[in-house]
Amino acid sequence: MRYQAPCFMGTVLLCLLMWACSKEEPEEPSTPNPVITLEHPEYFPNDVPMPANNPLTEEGVALGRMLFYEKQLSIDGTMACASCHQQAKAFTDGKKISTGVNGTPGDKNAMSLANLHWTSRFFWDGRAASLEEQALQPIEDHREMNLPIAEAVARLQADENYPERFEKAFGSNQITETMIGKALAQFMRTLISGDSRFDQWIRGEVEFTEQEQLGMELFFTHPEPSLHIRGGNCGDCHLGFLTSGDRNNLLGFHNNGLDQDAYLEEGLAAVTGLPKDKGKFKAPTLRNIALTAPYMHDGRFETLTEVLEHYDEHIQMNSTLDILILEASNETIAPGENIKLYLTDGEKEAILSFLHTLTDEKFITNPKFSDPFN
Repeated sequence: MRYQAPCFMGTVLLCLLMWACSKEEPEEPSTPNPVITLEHPEYFPNDVPMPANNPLTEEGVALGRMLFYEKQLSIDGTMACASCHQQAKAFTDGKKISTGVNGTPGDKNAMSLANLHWTSRFFWDGRAASLEEQALQPIEDHREMNLPIAEAVARLQADENYPERFEKAFGSNQITETMIGKALAQFMRTLISGDSRFDQWIRGEVEFTEQEQLGMELFFTHPEPSLHIRGGNCGDCHLGFLTSGDRNNLLGFHNNGLDQDAYLEEGLAAVTGLPKDKGKFKAPTLRNIALTAPYMHDGRFETLTEVLEHYDEHIQMNSTLDILILEASNETIAPGENIKLYLTDGEKEAILSFLHTLTDEKFITNPKFSDPFN
C-alpha cells in the first residue's frame, strides 16, 4: 500500500510560507542594557511577540540563568529550578513524579523547557498565563522549593552580588518579586532547541532514511481509511516544526484517553471550572522526547514504545475524550467498538525512528544554558 501524507505536506508548505513571508525585526535599544533578538531557526513562527514589559536583554538573560541555578531560592538551600529541569535530560529530571525539598513528592512529571517562547499557557493544567508567572510558582509551592517569595527577595537583596546584577538588568538594585520572574522568564525563553536531525532535514542538510521518512509522514498524517490514507495521528496535537500543542487559547490541551471517567484527574478543568475540560492536559513539545522519559503528566509510561502502544491499542473511553482521537483510526471503527489506530509493527517502528530524529545534542550541551556557578 502506498503511504500518503497530505496533512504533513500541508503543514510543511504552510510553515515554509510563513517563514518566507515574515521575519522577526530586532527591537531598538532604549536603555544602557540593550534589547537583544531571540535567536531561533527562521522557520519557527515569527508572529509571537516578546512581552512589551519584559524585552530580552543580555543582562536580564545572564541574571535569569544565575537564578535558574540558584539554590538560595529553596527553603533549605538544597534545590534550584535546575534540580527538576536538568540540561542533560532536555530540562526534565528523569523521575516519574518530581520531588521537592526534603524529598516531598509532587503530583506531576517535570516538563521539558524547550522552545517556551511559542507556548501561551504553562504547567500541565495551564494555570499560568505567562512565563513570568510560571517562573515564580515553584519557588513558593510547598511541594517544590517551599520558600515564601518575600523571603526569596530578602535573600537575594542581602547577597553581595545580586543587587548589582538586578541594577544592570532592570535599572534598580531594589529587588522585587516581579524582577525575579522577569529574569527567569528571559533565560528560559533562550532555551531554544532547533538543531536536531529533523531541523537538519528541514534545512536540506541531511536526508532521512526510508524508515525515518515513513515515520515522519505517519506522524503528521491523520488517518482516513475510506481514502486508504494511513497515519499515526501524532501531528494533530503536536503541531508543525515545533511539534508542540496549539498556542491559541486553550486548544493545546487534550484528553488523550489515559483513564475512564471514574479515574480522570481534573486537569484543565481545575483552571477553567468547566466539566468539558476534565482530563485535559497540555500537549508538550516532542523535541528531545527520547531524552525526557518517563512520559505523560503523571509519568506512567517508561518508554516511547509504551506511549505508542497506548495510542494504538489502549485508549480509554471517557466523556471528554478528544475528538482528534475519537476520529482517528486506520481501519473503519464499528459503533461501540474501542478506538484503535491499528498501526502495523513496521509503522510503529518507523514513528519511533522519527521521534529519535528530534533529539538535539547541541541543546543539551550548550554552555550558554549550563550552571554558571560551576
